[in-house]
Amino acid sequence: MAEQNSIYGGQAVIEGVMFAGRNVHVTAVRKKDGSMDFLEVPKKDIPWVQTLKKIPFIRGIVGIIESSAKGAQHLNFSAESFAEQEGDQDKAAAKEEKPGFFSNISMILGVAVVGVLSFLFGKFVFTLVPAVIEQFLFQNVFSNQILHNLIEGVIKIILLVGYIYFISLTPMIRRLFQYHGAEHKVISAYEAGVELTVSNVQKFNTLHYRCGSSFIVFTVLIGVVIYSFLHYDGYVERIVQRLLLLPVVIGVSYEVLRFTNSLRDVPVLRFLGYPGLWLQLLTTKEPEDSQVEVSIASFNRMREAEKRIMEGRA
Repeated sequence: MAEQNSIYGGQAVIEGVMFAGRNVHVTAVRKKDGSMDFLEVPKKDIPWVQTLKKIPFIRGIVGIIESSAKGAQHLNFSAESFAEQEGDQDKAAAKEEKPGFFSNISMILGVAVVGVLSFLFGKFVFTLVPAVIEQFLFQNVFSNQILHNLIEGVIKIILLVGYIYFISLTPMIRRLFQYHGAEHKVISAYEAGVELTVSNVQKFNTLHYRCGSSFIVFTVLIGVVIYSFLHYDGYVERIVQRLLLLPVVIGVSYEVLRFTNSLRDVPVLRFLGYPGLWLQLLTTKEPEDSQVEVSIASFNRMREAEKRIMEGRA
């Protein structure tokens, strides 16, 4: 059975899966020749960051920014690992010329900044565009601001679902969503305490309560509620208000996601997590056996690394 209080997260990457443990992040990628490539990145705990991650409503913001930065690093590795097939000799030669300390730091910071900026840009776009559209179409139709907020939320959902649907039609994104499904299946199988074999894992659903897709939906729903408590005069104040409240919406949404996950086994209350599961119908696809194999390999490698790190500290 899975150990108590062991909560693992994951992320689909290009032709692979990343799993995050308490002490290490591990990515497994299927290369073009069929072999697997791995990346292990130990966590480096920063005391003040760990303190912030224990504070409700603040921890969600810190966690999202941290995961965006680390996710970009692993996504970059997966892209390079999958594409790199004929340049192995050049790669080996490059490794002999090891970059200096400051070069490594610059590279890591660069990838982290790109990941965080991508996340922030996406949040700004999906926060501002629906407000602009709603203001343009319905500004003079009625004056009830709560109704304006509800329509803004509906527009946001339509844009989000439409965006995800259309990108899912591309072969690369479809395979990414299949690996997303494989990641969920492995975590569900682990939480159920079954042996992690391809046949066992494939029996589980691609949907999971504790997922970033669910978090996205909650930011929309929670945003509608929070915005409804505030009054704005004019278009500019409305936009500024949305931007200033973005950290609040993220923090509250994270706590709601944690809460709904804790209720997923309560028959009457489990429906609270359904909106996130519905979005996952788009962001996850049924994986092939070979994709599940990669996901299992990543998870097992992460668990082995976790054990190795803990034994080293003993």
